[in-house]
Amino acid sequence: MTTARTATPSTARAINDRLALDLLLGQGPLTAPELRTLTGLSRPTVADLLERLQRGGLVAVAGESGEQRRGPNARLYALVADRAHLGAIDVRSTGVNLVIADLTGRSLATAEIPAGPDHGDDLAERTVRALLGAAEQVGARELHTVAVGAPGVVDPATGVLNNSGQLPRWHTELLAVLRAQPGTEVILENEVNLAGIAEHRIGAAQGREDFALLWLGHGVGASVVLNGRLRRGASGGTGEIGFLPVPGTGMLPTATGCDGGFHSLASSAAVCELARAHGLDVPDGGPVEQAEAVVRVAVAEGREAFLDELAGRIALGAAAICVVIDPGCVVLGGEVGRAGGAELAARVERHLAGLSPFGTEVRAGTAGGGAVLAGAVLTAGDAVRRDLFGEPRG
Repeated sequence: MTTARTATPSTARAINDRLALDLLLGQGPLTAPELRTLTGLSRPTVADLLERLQRGGLVAVAGESGEQRRGPNARLYALVADRAHLGAIDVRSTGVNLVIADLTGRSLATAEIPAGPDHGDDLAERTVRALLGAAEQVGARELHTVAVGAPGVVDPATGVLNNSGQLPRWHTELLAVLRAQPGTEVILENEVNLAGIAEHRIGAAQGREDFALLWLGHGVGASVVLNGRLRRGASGGTGEIGFLPVPGTGMLPTATGCDGGFHSLASSAAVCELARAHGLDVPDGGPVEQAEAVVRVAVAEGREAFLDELAGRIALGAAAICVVIDPGCVVLGGEVGRAGGAELAARVERHLAGLSPFGTEVRAGTAGGGAVLAGAVLTAGDAVRRDLFGEPRG
C-alpha cells in the first residue's frame, strides 16, 4: 500500500492528486473505494481529490463497475485522455515518421513523410503540415508537447543539435519550424537515447537499474542508463560508439568522421559487406533494409560462420562499454539487432564473455522497429504530465 507523505495542506493535496492520477494512468479506470485501498487515503480525502480533479478537467466518470452495487461507490473514474495531445517524431535520413497520442500515450494517428531527391526540398514544412493535419484529424486543437528523435549529438544544456555538417540541412530546418509553433513545447533528443528509454520502460530492460542499448542500424550508437537514469554526458556525446577505435578496420576514426571506428565493423553497410564475403545474397534496397534482411535469412538458415563473425564484431563494441561502466546487461536494438533476435544476442554474449572480466547478459531488444517513436511518446508524455499533474513524488 502506498501512503501520502506528511506535508503542508496545499503540498499534501498536490501529492495526493499526483498519486491518484498516476494510478489512473497506470491501471485505468478505478472506483473511489479502489483508490482508497491503493493510496491508503481516507474516504473524505479521496472524495475531495476526485472532485478537485474533475473540476480541473483531468478526471471524469467513465461508467460503473460491474462488481459493485449501483451508486456512488460503483462509479469508475478515468483520466480525460483528450485533455492534452502530444506528438512524437522520428527523424531519419530517408524521411520522417510521426505519431499523435493522447494524454495516456495511446497512439491516435500516424504519418510517414519521405525524403530524397524525388520528394522536393521542403521536408520541414511538409512534416509540420502532416503533424498538424494528423492532430486536427483526431480533434486536437493544439499539441502540448512534441518530442523529436534525431541522429547526432544533442547538447543537454541548450537542446541544440550539433550537426557538424554530417546531417541533411532539413534536420535543423525542421526543428526551427517546430519551435516556431505557438503553445507547443519541443523536446529534442538523440534517437538512440529515445530507443533506450523505450527498452527501459516497455522493452527488454524493464526492471533494470543499469543497462546499455547497443543500436545496430544504418550506423551504430549506444544509450546508457545507470541507477535508473539516462546518461548523456557533458556535451551529449555519451554513446557515440561509432567513433570507437577497434582492431580490424585498418585505420582510425577522426574527430569529424567515424570511418575506421566501430562504425566500419557494425554499420548496415559493413554487415552487407560481411554477408557478401560469406557468400550470402544481399537483396536490393537501402543499406538498412539489406542488412536487416540478410541477418534475418542468416538466422533462419543457420549460417553459422557469418553469424559468429558478426557477433564477434558486435562484441568488440559491447566490451568497450562493459569494461568502462559495467552495466550488467546489453540490449541489441536497431534493425540488425531486431533481425538477429535471441540467436545473435546469445552469440554476442559468448564472445563478450571472452573479452570482458564482468558477467554481462546480452538480450535482444523487444521495443521493436518503432522504438525511437515509442521513446518519443514516453518522453513527451512525461513532460505533459509534469505540467498537468505536477512533479512526481520522489
